[in-house]
Amino acid sequence: MPSRPPVYLVEERPNPSTDYFVLPALRAAGHRIIRCDFHQTPRPADLIGASVVLVRYVSPRWARLIADTRSRLVQLIFFMDDDVLDSVAARGMPWRYRFKLARLATWRRQWLQNQGVDLWVSMPYLHDKYATWQPRLILPMPLPAPETDAITRVFYHGSASHEAEIRWLYPVLEAALDAEPRLTFEIIGGRDVYRRYRRLPRTTVVHPMSWPAYQSFTAMPGRHLGLAPLLDRPFNRARSCTKFFDITRAGAVGLYSPGSACTEMVRHGIDGWVVPLAPKAWSDAILALARDGTLRQSLISAANRKLATLK
Repeated sequence: MPSRPPVYLVEERPNPSTDYFVLPALRAAGHRIIRCDFHQTPRPADLIGASVVLVRYVSPRWARLIADTRSRLVQLIFFMDDDVLDSVAARGMPWRYRFKLARLATWRRQWLQNQGVDLWVSMPYLHDKYATWQPRLILPMPLPAPETDAITRVFYHGSASHEAEIRWLYPVLEAALDAEPRLTFEIIGGRDVYRRYRRLPRTTVVHPMSWPAYQSFTAMPGRHLGLAPLLDRPFNRARSCTKFFDITRAGAVGLYSPGSACTEMVRHGIDGWVVPLAPKAWSDAILALARDGTLRQSLISAANRKLATLK
């Protein structure tokens, strides 16, 4: 039996509008869903008999593709959970956001009507306001609670003086996050770090904070693997072993590079993990420890015992 024609779900990036409203509605109807961002477009032939759902925005690339293939589509849907089609509603918002709404939504209002769009909305207010479009009201559905025991949080809390390590770690985390969907990553940094890491999945960039605030921050549970790579640079040769203290206090296993002050204190495989400074070696070590909770617990317990002897 041939598979059902797909629904192409088009979004700027993963977002709550899709996850709370659009995906549950499509799944409830039994559709085969293909998620695409603004830059991912199928071949025109792939749209024969298919449907397209535009979440909040209409990108130029998708607008051109839809205009060329509209007669082949079974259905074209535009979903909004804010009043993105009315420029008056956006008054008082930051001008950059207003321009984005205008460019990707408001200025597309007549185009959407000309394309014979089916409007989906999230609120009775929008349902009433756009009644002439005969919209469909879509109610939100809660996301399933995450299985916290299955999530492994990796973190790197280097300061701005660790810019080289921050760059070095990117391919390490890119490979690890791609290989293990249960992995999350947390890094501290400013705008430059955010720009570098924002496209990695399941990654959080935390703004730098004061030392007292950092102590409270790391006291919150839920971290499993702390990274402390140290590249062979003159400034790094004077680094102390405080990363071992920070990582262990956060309840995590530390991964350290050879030759650092931390490795003078850590015994590999007993109260920490020493990894050669090669990106693949670090990715492999992260994955191995992320998938072995028993080993992690043994390492954390031994590291805590070591800290206790230093008090």
